[in-house]
Amino acid sequence: MRNDAPWNAILAQGGPGALAIGHNVDRVLDAVRTHLGMDVAFISEFGGHYRTFRHVVGSIEPMPIRPGDSSPLDEGYCLRVVEGRIPQLIPDTAAVPALAAIPETALVPIGAHISVPIRLRDGRVYGTFCCFSLRPHLSLGERDLHMMRAFADLLAYQIDGDLDAVRLHQEKVERITSVLEMGQPSIVYQPIYHLAGERIIGIECLSRFDINPPRPPDLWFNEAREIGLGVRMELNAILTALDGLRHVPGDFYVSVNVSPQTLISGEIAGYLDELPPHRLVLEITEHDYVEDYAVLRERLAPLRRQGVRVAVDDAGAGYASMRHVLATSPDIIKLDMTLTRSIDTDSPRRALAAALIAFARETHSGIVAEGVETAEELAALRALGVPDAQGYFLSRPLSLPALLALLDPPGKRVH
Repeated sequence: MRNDAPWNAILAQGGPGALAIGHNVDRVLDAVRTHLGMDVAFISEFGGHYRTFRHVVGSIEPMPIRPGDSSPLDEGYCLRVVEGRIPQLIPDTAAVPALAAIPETALVPIGAHISVPIRLRDGRVYGTFCCFSLRPHLSLGERDLHMMRAFADLLAYQIDGDLDAVRLHQEKVERITSVLEMGQPSIVYQPIYHLAGERIIGIECLSRFDINPPRPPDLWFNEAREIGLGVRMELNAILTALDGLRHVPGDFYVSVNVSPQTLISGEIAGYLDELPPHRLVLEITEHDYVEDYAVLRERLAPLRRQGVRVAVDDAGAGYASMRHVLATSPDIIKLDMTLTRSIDTDSPRRALAAALIAFARETHSGIVAEGVETAEELAALRALGVPDAQGYFLSRPLSLPALLALLDPPGKRVH
């Protein structure tokens, strides 16, 4: 005899979000099965000529079906229910003569069966939500069937969302894979000037994506990280950047952007052979929380022993960048453009910049101001004692040919 607990208690048994596709679905199916007094509950998915059992719960051993099992659509009850050839509610299979011709009826055996289609929002039938028992259950009624339909609607809503997520994920995979296959990102080079000598002392390598849809580089990198290809895309960018500068004369340093995740992966070491270590600066990017700075320092240690320097990007832009500064003891601290923007007229920006400059001086770190766009900003930064700077006022990011033209003759003077 089935449990007479009210149907709304089933959701409570499943817990918050119980209808989300995943482990909680099994909990809901088991609650429904127990309420009905049935032996097995499952969700099947139709695909081609087969049905696949995506979620299966039950109280019997051995279980006649398990998650991932599949069988031809025309061999079971599911398709017949959807097509209306057998009833959705069958308290006693012996009372429906057509079921005797279906092998499952005797092989399982199936004594009672209740099944409803799961229809997605586009009208397509995803599959079925079913329960069955080994013995007849004459107490099953229309009320139970209506509630099964209600649960099928809720499941369809969640499955729609799950399928949307799968489609979006696949679109991201295809987009990022295409980007990598095209050799993207491409690289532009932005000079970093020493203000006192008015000379180029460094080059920051910046990624650009010549592909649709047009969007900022950080969005491309974020999407690559979402699907597990972030490290690969960063390494592609680093390899392209350093390869482009391999035969470029000069003693300037070369700064490449790298996330903590890529550093922690340990894969970067084999990508830094294009230039002497003393000319390389690894610019730690992102505002994401780093769970274990000890591992990050461990990965950086052998590189630093070889002469590679470390910079922290976007200092002053948020809490995470300051954690990078404190945890990694960088050789260079880069003032974020949100500090340099209008620093000539904004006293709070000047005060915070001055504090970071003093901090850098106390910790023997270099300081570079990013995003300098006006003569007035540059003058204010000089007055604060900033030694090095970059930005559109000094030079926009350049293609490799344009950079070569700037370096030959070397030493273009700043404004």
